[in-house]
This record gives sequence, structure tokens and C-alpha cells, in this order.
Amino acid sequence: MKRYLRPLGILSGDAASQAVAAGLASPLAGGPMAFSLVEVIERVGPGDIRRKIVPAYRQKLLSREAGEELSAVRAPIVMGIVNATPDSFSDGGAYFDPATAIAHAAALIEAGAGIVDIGGESTRPGAITVPVDEEIRRVVPIIAGVRAMADAADVTLSVDTRNARTMQAALDAGATMINDVSALTHDPAALAVAARSSARVVLMHMQGNPATMQLAPSYDDVVLDVYDQLEARIAAAQAAGIALERIVIDPGIGFGKTVAHNLALLGQLSLFHGLGVPLLVGVSRKGFIARLSAGEPADQRLGGSLAAGLAAIGEGAQMLRVHDVPETIQALRMATAILDV
Repeated sequence: MKRYLRPLGILSGDAASQAVAAGLASPLAGGPMAFSLVEVIERVGPGDIRRKIVPAYRQKLLSREAGEELSAVRAPIVMGIVNATPDSFSDGGAYFDPATAIAHAAALIEAGAGIVDIGGESTRPGAITVPVDEEIRRVVPIIAGVRAMADAADVTLSVDTRNARTMQAALDAGATMINDVSALTHDPAALAVAARSSARVVLMHMQGNPATMQLAPSYDDVVLDVYDQLEARIAAAQAAGIALERIVIDPGIGFGKTVAHNLALLGQLSLFHGLGVPLLVGVSRKGFIARLSAGEPADQRLGGSLAAGLAAIGEGAQMLRVHDVPETIQALRMATAILDV
């Protein structure tokens, strides 16, 4: 049997502070939110999952904090996306030209992104693998071209890649974060590259690979299964020499998941704080938004992206990976202002 703890009754602002001070709630993931209830989940076996809800009452159920610099930040961190690919699902290759991509990255920094994530291989459903040399040719000039501006603005440059050689080339060019959709499983050398660096590492869950992941995704319980697999990848990363404080997790919305799987994960995100590391969520412009709406193309999914992103923040997510940085920051400022009243 395995036991999981999911925070419920999540509070923010003064309500969270007062409830914690009164002993009626516990801080959530070391940050400014708190939870007053806990769902205790016991997985006895396949298909046999038992649940009950109990008060939090001063319980230190989530004792590992989510990194000092994240815990101290009131507003979530926005990760802006730069797709240096000709076949991105979201922008159709608009930033494939290096000069255009550099200008876009600069615009994301100006708009307030705390992280800029630069990728040279599309990982959309059905995507074709890109040769590593070509991927490096796409991402390194962008990282080098925006590095000085990012350093001046204290913005993290992230490389979105599954490949160890690309990781190393990006780190050499100035990246300080690795965002790997395979959670460092695709390339046997990736764990060692990440461990030798001082970079933060995003471990994302994906069932299958981009070419096949949406053919027939299946889980016993998607939330618990994703939790278990991310827990195993955190353990593997630590065993390889990557310190816990360098690790971020991403449940991989849309990566080997049906619409129902995505909704279950978004509705129960607070469970993942039990892993003791920051939580990154990427919902921006994804296909499940259109399937729940009117079939809109990717560039017309802003409303759904903001709604799903704010729901993730309400579950305590510390980072949002988005295409629409100014609009997301505006929405977060408004939501934070209301919650702080």
C-alpha cells in the first residue's frame, strides 16, 4: 500500500496567514498559501484506491520547502516560450529565424518573464525528431544573443531539449536551466550533463514519446501514476548528483494524456507539492482547450490558457510556462490583488 497526501481548503493572502497563526492551517510548499484540509489517499492495489478527508491542524505534512527564492516570491514565475522551430503547433514557425527569435526573447524579458525557455525541436503530438546538430544550430545563437539582456534583468535562460549535447552547448552559451520533456530519460548522457552543471532541471512527465504519445494514453489513476513516475525521476536525478533544490517538476499536461487526464491533473495539482520541489505547469494554447471549447486554432486559445493557468496557481503552482507573457502577467496581478484583499 502507498499513501499520498493532497492539500485541500487552500487559502491565500491574509486569510492564509491568519489561519496558520491560529493553528487551523499549514503553509503550502513553503510559500504564501496554506491548506486547512488534507485528502489522505491510499493505493492498496490496481483499481483499489481509498480516500478520506481530515483537518490539517498544524500537521507538517509538506515539510520540504520549494526552494528559498521561490518560497519568498509572492507572484508566480512566468516562463515565456521561444520556439525556434519551423513546425511548432502554437506559432507555425514564426520564430524560426534567429534574429526574429532573439527579438521575441527580448520582448518576453521586457514583458516581465522570469524565465525564457528556448527550444529547437517541436515536441507536439506526432512531431518528427530533429538531428542534434540542427537543434544546437537553432538554439545556441538565441541564447548567446539574449544572454546579456537576461543577465541584466536577472532572467533565467532555459533550454527546452531532450538531448545531452544540446544541453551542454546551451549551458556553454549561457543557459542556467534545462527543461526536458523526457525527465532526463531520452538521452543516456543527459543525467551526467545535468549533474555536472549547476543548472536547475525541469523533470516533465510524458507517457511515450512525441511521435506516439497521443495514440492511446492509459493509466490506472493518472494523478497517482504521474506522481509516482515523477517521484522516481527525482530519485534518479538525486542519485546522479542533482541536488533536490535544483529540481522542478512538470506533470506534462497534454503529453500522453486525454482531455480527461489533463482535467484530473489540473484539478488535483496540489498533490504534487508532496514531492518537495517547485511545480511548473504548461497549459498554454494546448489542444485540450479547443476540444473543451469550439475547436479554436492555437493562436485563439488565450482565454482557456489563462483560465487553466490561474486554476494551476490556485493549486499552488509556482511557475507557468506560457506563450502570452504580458496577458498572463496581467491576469496574475489581478488575481493576486483580489486574493490579497
